[in-house]
Amino acid sequence: MSIAPDEARGRIPPHNSESERSVLGSMLLDSNAISEVLEILTAEDFWVPAHREIFDAMCSLDREGQPVDLVTVGEELRRRSELDRVGGQGVLLDLVNSTPTSVNAGRYATYVRDHARLRRLITAAGEISDMGYDAAGEVTEILDRAESMIFEVAQHGSGELFAPVQNLLDETLIKLEDRYNNSGSITGLTTGFRDLDDLTSGLQPSNLVVVAARPSMGKTALVLGIAQNAARSTGKSIAIFSLEMSKTELVQRLLSSEAEVDSNKLRTGRMGDSDWTDLMNAAGRMANDPLFIDDSGALTVMELRAKCRRLASRHDLGLVIVDYMQLMESSSYRRESNRQQDISEISRSLKVLARELNIPVIAVSQLNRAPEARSDKRPLLGDLRESGAIEQDADIVIFLYRDSYYDPDTPDKGQAEVIVAKHRNGRTATVKLLYLDHFTKFKDLTTRPSPEF
Repeated sequence: MSIAPDEARGRIPPHNSESERSVLGSMLLDSNAISEVLEILTAEDFWVPAHREIFDAMCSLDREGQPVDLVTVGEELRRRSELDRVGGQGVLLDLVNSTPTSVNAGRYATYVRDHARLRRLITAAGEISDMGYDAAGEVTEILDRAESMIFEVAQHGSGELFAPVQNLLDETLIKLEDRYNNSGSITGLTTGFRDLDDLTSGLQPSNLVVVAARPSMGKTALVLGIAQNAARSTGKSIAIFSLEMSKTELVQRLLSSEAEVDSNKLRTGRMGDSDWTDLMNAAGRMANDPLFIDDSGALTVMELRAKCRRLASRHDLGLVIVDYMQLMESSSYRRESNRQQDISEISRSLKVLARELNIPVIAVSQLNRAPEARSDKRPLLGDLRESGAIEQDADIVIFLYRDSYYDPDTPDKGQAEVIVAKHRNGRTATVKLLYLDHFTKFKDLTTRPSPEF
């Protein structure tokens, strides 16, 4: 392990010996304090070596179901030939006498843990510095290791404790009461589409939502519509990772949809004065939308996670959209891995990201060619391309289908079916939206279709 920068400069790393003594004294005074402290600290969290050895002896006694007091701890240390090294029996008595009160054992333990985390941060910084100077391995691997080390420091000792069901019931009933009093309102992030919000109650925190379809069905148009609607309705920041289209192309699509100016006119420049006026007005409305677009090519899961963490630390991040996941690269450097394994890793990592940031993540996905071989070309869950892990990891799977793509004479021309084929915490159904092809835009229909599933 590398020498911490502060130690190399002769500086003493952060610690709180008084809190360490109070923790140990509390454990000697009150058996009830032992369980509370053990949920917060490990022996490695103590700065003073003698305190570390005394704590370890207490833990050993507790594991064996033995009482923890002045006599038993002294005998355990003597058995280990450590009693004299820690200062003798008198040190244990001093720990008891110097403890203000055992009631605050949890607070003392928190102080000790916080200083230990600072020391780990200093150590991690030294190791990261060494890795940077040594430059051994791929830069992306070094960055991933550095980020992981910092994240481990942040997570150490911060795990959630068991929650009694009584507390969970209280929290749940409060939420249910709020929903009861606000019947009809959505509980998650709005999609901006009335029937879809009614079906899903909005996009829920920590959910992975997969939007899949065959090419040219309007996948990107749908998720851009959701992004714009959510940003404008909630004020939350929306991150859009576009792996297929450039930032300029994406903004052009947003402008065409917002202004309802034919996208072909934007591509050719053949616009009238009224079109230009509509575009300027649309640009004015969009200027304050908290949308953040990244069009990095060959994006890895590691890079996406790092970018999302940074964005979440600076803005109120409400939604992440990845368009589309099959264009992402795995963070794995296993030469024997295949594309199915890569997609499984990507899918799982997106779900973990949703849980870590406690926000919904939308992943656009391709389908295989199976629908083209069927008379009814509506997608099925088995059509998800390259990995069944996508279906397993997703909380919601949405298929997009437009009959007019296959049958120009269909009576449903101008309509799109949004098929919610999997809904982990709710019902599945199909809702219909109006699709404005020239503007690559979806809108609510005026009528509400009945559920199909």
